[in-house]
Amino acid sequence: MSKNASHEDASPQAGLASQSGNDGLTHFDARGQAQMVDVGGKEDTKRIGIATGTIRMKPETLAIIRSGTAKKGDVLGIARIAAIMAAKKTSDLIPLCHPLALTRVAVEFDFDSDSAAIMCTAQVETTGKTGVEMEALTAVQVGLLTVYDMCKAVDRGMVMTDIRLLEKHGGKSGDWVASGMQPASTI
Repeated sequence: MSKNASHEDASPQAGLASQSGNDGLTHFDARGQAQMVDVGGKEDTKRIGIATGTIRMKPETLAIIRSGTAKKGDVLGIARIAAIMAAKKTSDLIPLCHPLALTRVAVEFDFDSDSAAIMCTAQVETTGKTGVEMEALTAVQVGLLTVYDMCKAVDRGMVMTDIRLLEKHGGKSGDWVASGMQPASTI
């Protein structure tokens, strides 16, 4: 046995992986080492991921965004472009994500005046061997971060919350919709 092999076998992850069988965590091999999942044998199918998240703020900040008077410009227009760019760059940000040829990225922002919040929803699509859930989640997070960046001069206390996957469609595992949700119409 090589020096490296014995060191790898002694790692805490290797012991955990062999004890738990990785509990379905596909990004670890049998020794508990990180791996990019082999999707080469999978069929190409249409894949859709829909994610959402919210940013809460002062009512005055929401009013600035809604009126378009932010010093840095059109907050939601810039946040939409940032979200789309983030979806396209997900594999550069999340180490084990596959680079994907996305066929569609749509981003919507909705105001909630009662809660002084903005909700971002992203729908990402491709035809390929792996899903686009991470791309949708990344789009939402970066869209909300961009709202924060554009408005932090007037409101550093904004809070991003409830970032989550709403739906995924396609692939061997089929469709999944978050508990308590009805499948959304496409945005």
